[in-house]
Order: sequence, then C-alpha cells, then structure tokens
Amino acid sequence: MSAPSPVLSSLLASSPLRARRAVSREPIHVWALSAVERVHLDNGGTVILKSAIAPFTGEADVLQYAGRHGVPVPDVLAVSRRDDAHLSMLLEDLGEHPAEDASLPQGAAAAVAIHACPPMGGLPVLDARELASLPGRALGALARLQQAGRWSDAADIRRLLTELAEVAEARSAGAATPPFGMCHSEFHPTSLHTGPSGLRVLDWARAFTGPGLLDLASWRDTPLPLDVAAIAEMIGAYIAAGGPESAAAERGGLPAEVWAGGWHRVWICEWYLQQCVRWMPNPEADEATQRVVRRHLTEAKECLT
Repeated sequence: MSAPSPVLSSLLASSPLRARRAVSREPIHVWALSAVERVHLDNGGTVILKSAIAPFTGEADVLQYAGRHGVPVPDVLAVSRRDDAHLSMLLEDLGEHPAEDASLPQGAAAAVAIHACPPMGGLPVLDARELASLPGRALGALARLQQAGRWSDAADIRRLLTELAEVAEARSAGAATPPFGMCHSEFHPTSLHTGPSGLRVLDWARAFTGPGLLDLASWRDTPLPLDVAAIAEMIGAYIAAGGPESAAAERGGLPAEVWAGGWHRVWICEWYLQQCVRWMPNPEADEATQRVVRRHLTEAKECLT
C-alpha cells in the first residue's frame, strides 16, 4: 500500500520542505500493510515517505517520543493520519542502507539506548501476566482459523501451544527484571542504519513496553534456527555497552538466554496467528506460515518446558 499523491503534496506543504515539489517516487519496500518510498524532489534532494495501515499506524508517535528521549532515530518531518486507520509520514533520508549489517557492539549499544528510554504511554504492555497469556491467545486464534475452515491439519501446533500454556505462568516469572520498559520489537541488524550521520534505529511500528530481553533475542534473524548461545553473546555485549547486569539473571527458573529465546518464539508465533486472523487473512499463505510456527513452537518448547 502507498499514500496517494495528494497526501504526499500535503505532507511536503506541512514540512520544513514546504517550498519543494515531488518529481518522482522510488519504491524501497512495499507490502500489503505498509510501504517505504524514496521521494525525489525538484531541488535534487530526497526524503523518505512511509505509509501504513492498522496495526502499524502508531509509528510516528513512537519515533517522535523516542527522539525526544535521546534515542537515535530518523527525524520526522511531517505526519498525516486519515480516519485513524492510515498513517503517512515524511522522514529524513539517511541514504542507501549500508552493504554490511550493523555489528554486534553497535546493536548492543542501540539496545541500551532504547531500553533507557522511559516507557511511553499508550503502548501495549507485555508484563508477566500478558506473557503467560500468549499461548492461550494463540490457541484462541488457531480456533478461529479452524472455524473458518483453515489450518485444519494443525493438531501438532495445538498440542505444542497446550504444553506451553501449562508451564506459561511459572516460566513468565521474572519478566519485569531489568531491562523492562521501552522495547523496539523488530530489533534486527537491518533495523539499524549506519552512515555518515551516525547510527539510527528504524522500524518502530510494533514498539511495546516489556522485557528488553525480547529485543536481544530478536537480534539474530528468526529464519535461522534458535541459537541461545548467540543470545547469551548479545546479552554479554549489552551489559558491556552499559545495560543492567541483571540482564543476565535467571528468570522463571531458566538462564536468561534460554528464557529470552523461548518467550521470543512464543511471542512471534502468537503474532503470526493473529496476523492470519485479523490483518492477512489470505489462506494461500497458511502453509508457509504453519511451517514457521511449527518450528518456532518446537524451539520454544525446548526452552520453556
């Protein structure tokens, strides 16, 4: 999805670039729920146009809030909201994404800055109670899919979620152990932009208040198998960068990296199932999503049960 041209013109008119005119738009990443484009201006300059629909319409507020509290983020130049269901915003253009991903020390330092930001009102809160509810909520989403005639061959997924639900309350203990507060949620190397102007943290559409260890567990891309040793390495780098030493403390009777890896997998599986029900109801994608959910839930079970 992409913002209509009149919206872009209105954004430019309300921004510090009000004297400029768009001459072309270059898609960078476009999918069903959001779009990122580079807008070329009549003076040779460029800006980024980002558009989104629910559930990703709160990102502008988060960017502005995080920026005011010292988190390195792109400047928001203008914001437009239509019917509370469509967000369009102009951002400073940081240039092409570097060929090399951000390093582990850079990621750790960025995570420290994010988690030092005071919690923002209005964001979802993932405390111990909410964390423990994730398997049950995922089971509810699975039931709705099956009632709609989808995910009929998912008895193993139901069994995995049921087993995780049985241990969820005990394993959610320690969720509020620091770091707990502002979380990015899409914290991957590709969400960090490093360039001549320094490091910036991108992609805040799913920010929440909760255990910072979920950010640290997400650093290694989820298409790769879960690697708790890599999470432990990130936790060590995070503490070395100034994060609280309690990041390495046990939670729910488990080592920090095992707890983080298991709950991160449960958390993203609940999100995948909710996406299938609410925002991406295309049955053609079900088989691929089921494969991912099966793998992640198996990894979560190995960590949490």
